Amino acid sequence: MPSADNSTKHFVVKELTRLWAPLEQAHIQALRDRMTIRKYRKNDIIYKDSELPDHLLCLVKGKVKIYKEGISKRPQILRVLKPIEFFAYRAYFAQEDYKTAGMAFEDTTIAMIPMELVVTIMKSNYNLSLFFINKLSTALGYADKRTLNLTQKHTRGRLAEALLFLEDIYGLNENRILNIRLSREDLANLSNMTTSNAIRTLSAFANEHIISVDGRTICFLNEEELRRISELG
Repeated sequence: MPSADNSTKHFVVKELTRLWAPLEQAHIQALRDRMTIRKYRKNDIIYKDSELPDHLLCLVKGKVKIYKEGISKRPQILRVLKPIEFFAYRAYFAQEDYKTAGMAFEDTTIAMIPMELVVTIMKSNYNLSLFFINKLSTALGYADKRTLNLTQKHTRGRLAEALLFLEDIYGLNENRILNIRLSREDLANLSNMTTSNAIRTLSAFANEHIISVDGRTICFLNEEELRRISELG
């Protein structure tokens, strides 16, 4: 019976073959041979600020947050990830150490591919180069938008935007409940506000019947109003 890691490798290589097509058979085999599968528990650090980047990371299972600590050591969540997403490669292309850190929101499985191998494939695969250009360009556009919103929107607008952003990434279940359970601190760090402000704003949204809150479970009751608040800022 194949091991769980081998099954995961097979799945990831199949996804890479689809996303990076066309791949030469030799490159497919190299990916299979040199890929490493690692598992992380909730709140485990996946990579740290100032470490040397040497692997492309692919989120196979679970949820991950990318964050940066500010001057006051309060972390700002820059983005959140879902399967199948690639991350931790920008610093390698920029020839610098990591400027962010990654942490598991929940039990998580990561596939690690040596960046040296990725670059080798890129040199003979035009489509793979375009793939990363597209990813980096999209990330830059998103970062510009987030910077504007986090610096110009008021507290209500920032929290509304954060909730809608989480919906866009993780979706809602059949009962319109967010498919991620975040602490108040994480919501605050995603919205660029203090935890106490996040708690007060969540309570206000609940009192206005825009959302309902049960512990870390958030249910959307009036998404149209949530979008209006986000747009007004």
